[in-house]
This record gives sequence, C-alpha cells and structure tokens, in this order.
Amino acid sequence: MPFTPDLVDELNTLVYFDLGSTQQGIKIHKTADPAIIAATRRLHSKGLLTLVDGGYLSSLGRDAAEHAQAALTILNSTPSPTAGSQ
Repeated sequence: MPFTPDLVDELNTLVYFDLGSTQQGIKIHKTADPAIIAATRRLHSKGLLTLVDGGYLSSLGRDAAEHAQAALTILNSTPSPTAGSQ
C-alpha cells in the first residue's frame, strides 16, 4: 500500500519534533499550511499527539516519530557504490 498524501503530511509533521528532548513539543499556528493543520489533528485523533494543535508526542507518537525520522535519514542518504556496479 503506497503512502497517501494525507500520510505524507502526517510523516512530515512527525519529523518536526525534536527527539532529543521529551520536554519540547510543537504548536501548529492557525495560519500554517491547511494540510499540516489537518495532519496534526489526525495525529491527535490517532493518539500520537497530546493536543489537537500539536503539543507533545505520546509514547506511540514518539515511536512513530523515531521511525519517520529514521526513514527520512535513510532515504536522504547518498547511495554507496556496490561491488560490480558501474
């Protein structure tokens, strides 16, 4: 199953979180991109965020954000040359 545009917006929202601190959340302003506002509301309804406009990550949200950020790091990496390829 491919990522839908809504899921991509949710993943993009999750990568805004600083995983280095559990005391730092985010606040999505009312003038933000409507797609990000909607994604934040969906993440809250799924139990990943503490507030409808952001807040902090729940335990499940932290797991999801860790995976989203790891996937982004992997996909943004430069491929290493493999033996035998030219």
